[in-house]
Amino acid sequence: MVIDCHAHLTHRSKPTWAEDDRRLIEAADKLGIDKLCCSILPPKRPSTPESFRKCNRWVAEAMKRFPERILGYCYVNPGYQREALEEIKRCVQDLGFIGIKLYNEYRCNEPVVFPIVELAIELKVPILQHAGHAHYFVKEQPRLSDAGMLAELAKRYPEAILICAHVCGGGDWGWTIKALRDAPNVYLDTSGSVTDEGVIEMAVQTLGAERLLFGCDMSMTASMGRIISAQIPEEAKRMILGENMARLLSGR
Repeated sequence: MVIDCHAHLTHRSKPTWAEDDRRLIEAADKLGIDKLCCSILPPKRPSTPESFRKCNRWVAEAMKRFPERILGYCYVNPGYQREALEEIKRCVQDLGFIGIKLYNEYRCNEPVVFPIVELAIELKVPILQHAGHAHYFVKEQPRLSDAGMLAELAKRYPEAILICAHVCGGGDWGWTIKALRDAPNVYLDTSGSVTDEGVIEMAVQTLGAERLLFGCDMSMTASMGRIISAQIPEEAKRMILGENMARLLSGR
């Protein structure tokens, strides 16, 4: 079982959304990916409740169009606390979503996010947090989270299941890996378009294979290739490619 822990479906403001979603499944078929954990992000952010509800409705529809292939993350903006909590409960309890997706409306260690984390603990679902560590201020993402912030959040909520997104999405991946050394309830998602050598090997050596989750974030061949080519034991590759995520999802 190979599980992509970080995938996206296409927002329906794009005319080709149906074809794009079909091509995602075709790419997964070619690469041997059995399941994709998906969210939809609106093109305009910060998101309003109307916008994130619409995105989640489309994910639920995709779960029906591609049964046993698409697993849903409920995307919300924590700034709309009541609406966000209601939406998470609806998506997880009524629609069978497997987790929560948070983007960059707020840093993950800001108090506004804490009720989301507490609900995730109650529902026993992971939070996939958009993250990156750049050596300059990212003007387009002033509230970008990084692994250090996730480690701080993990210390506050050791029962939470947190996923640090796309270590290969840009930024200082070495810093990111080391920042998570003492945060055992934070898992590292291996996705992204950066093709530097040594990322997976360092992550396995520093964090252990049991804390790595295979993801693509739409960089399909690069993300699969870095796991296949990594100089690590085959058992570790199996854990990363699917066993670890399956274990997290079975804990519900």
